[in-house]
Amino acid sequence: MRRVLTAYLESGKHRKTPERFAILDAVYSMRGHFTLEELSANLATQNFRVSRATLYNTIKLLMKLHLIIRHRLVGGTMYEAGYAIEDHCHQVCTLCGKVSEVQIPTLIDAINSAKLQRFHKDGFALYIYGVCSSCLSKSARKKTKDTKEKI
Repeated sequence: MRRVLTAYLESGKHRKTPERFAILDAVYSMRGHFTLEELSANLATQNFRVSRATLYNTIKLLMKLHLIIRHRLVGGTMYEAGYAIEDHCHQVCTLCGKVSEVQIPTLIDAINSAKLQRFHKDGFALYIYGVCSSCLSKSARKKTKDTKEKI
């Protein structure tokens, strides 16, 4: 991934700034999905503070290079490292916003074998919306408590 960024910057005669590489390294040190606020906090723990503009501009550049994937979800925008990432599915809780990846090989195979007209697919991410087990448990406990209070 550093090689991809370096090649792009050199070919376009752009500056190879330490901020760009620090942001890239921080992205790939994080596990799973993250927000820009979480990324900024990660950089701060490494005593590497970057301006909001630098962070946004670098994220935009990394998306252009397919090094980061942006997900627009119910709870807001999240990102994940995207270099050599395989097609995958997400479960998104509509109550708490938690996002987790789920493997559904038959679905992935079906999408990959679909014949698309006049379109070259680079990859895909599928979102399945619902309620996670934690939120279901909380909801059930609340219903039980509310029922007991009515009695």
